[in-house]
Amino acid sequence: MDRVEIKGTPVFKGDIVPPPDKSISHRAVIFSSLAEGRGVVSNFLRAKDTESTMNAFRSLGVDIVDEGERLIINGRGLYGLREPHDVIDCGNSGTTIRLISGVLSGSPFFSVLTGDESLRSRPMARVIKPLTMMGAAISARDENRYPPLAIKGGMLRPMTYEMPMASAQVKSSVLLAGLYAGGKTVIKEPARSRDHTERMLPAFGADLAVDGLTVSIKGGGRLTPVDVIVPGDFSSAAFFIVASLIVAQSEIYIRNVCMNPTRTGLLDVLRSMGAKIVVENSREVSGEPVSDLYCSGRCDLKAVDIGGDIVPSLIDEFPILCVAAALADGVTTIRGAEELRVKESDRISAIASELRKMGVVIEEFPDGLSIKGSEALIPAEVRSHGDHRIAMSMAVAGLAADGVTVVNGASAVDISFPGFFDLIRELSS
Repeated sequence: MDRVEIKGTPVFKGDIVPPPDKSISHRAVIFSSLAEGRGVVSNFLRAKDTESTMNAFRSLGVDIVDEGERLIINGRGLYGLREPHDVIDCGNSGTTIRLISGVLSGSPFFSVLTGDESLRSRPMARVIKPLTMMGAAISARDENRYPPLAIKGGMLRPMTYEMPMASAQVKSSVLLAGLYAGGKTVIKEPARSRDHTERMLPAFGADLAVDGLTVSIKGGGRLTPVDVIVPGDFSSAAFFIVASLIVAQSEIYIRNVCMNPTRTGLLDVLRSMGAKIVVENSREVSGEPVSDLYCSGRCDLKAVDIGGDIVPSLIDEFPILCVAAALADGVTTIRGAEELRVKESDRISAIASELRKMGVVIEEFPDGLSIKGSEALIPAEVRSHGDHRIAMSMAVAGLAADGVTVVNGASAVDISFPGFFDLIRELSS
């Protein structure tokens, strides 16, 4: 299924549960593998990215039993991993390769990490630099910039590291390396990035503290297993939230959504554009805030200017936010999002080129773009650029076009949301 047709629709209604959170699923497997004993991960995301993390730790000697509805992970402890017999394939997953680099930097053996063509073009210097400062020996392609990575781990030393840009993946990698360092490792961020690692690691027994934009962790301890229930993924729910705002006859209930405040910047932006989104039944699941969302009726969205500290909290939602902006009144400007140039695709260029095919007027900047909103979109043949979030965003845009939009490269959605297109058709029928 690499070519999917999306019909414009006046109706978008239903009651759904989004897929399990991808970021939390990754971390649940990693932390459980490093704990000493048996842990259970329930509602684990079944997708290519998270399977890459699971298979990586299996290659490091971790016994992971897949029971369908849950994973039973028999953790080997921080120092119980074994040297892999082969290269570890991280697929398309930046989270896998960056976080596992922190673990392998403290492990006393040799390993090699690689991935697919897209991953091998994504920058790794940002994680290699702090890990080598801690004492790891890491070599990479093109003057230590791109995968594959060859890592010889061992004794690490703690440090204080001031991150040049906010990145949950780099922060988490250094925190994991800090577990192996004899002393306190301190990380200072310029802006707040996702904090799933900071929420979850202490539950496993890590000595971790957060003070504003500073996170510290003490090495030399041990992790103990806990059972983790993974909530629904906000980034996956975002596509249905925006669909409800751009389709006239819409009424969507989205259940069990992770509402971590470092992830929900999109809600703040959409509300500032005039969206009415109701948050209900708020509770806590495995240390994460979870709620149900209710969205109904197409909104008269207004253009806004977006930039600054809110950008890291909506980085994965950038493509679908652009779809909302394409149907808003006025010109929406997004700046400070240069990180999007080096995701699964160059998301700034990709979303601009595909929305232009649907009649949207867009000006592109090095760190963002401006979008002139219109009342309707033109159906077109678009492509995913091999990026799951571009594929899903263009499918949602197709719902608001008068005709049939064709999404090429649709199989990219399997990275995070298998079954997405079937669900879109069900809700719009």
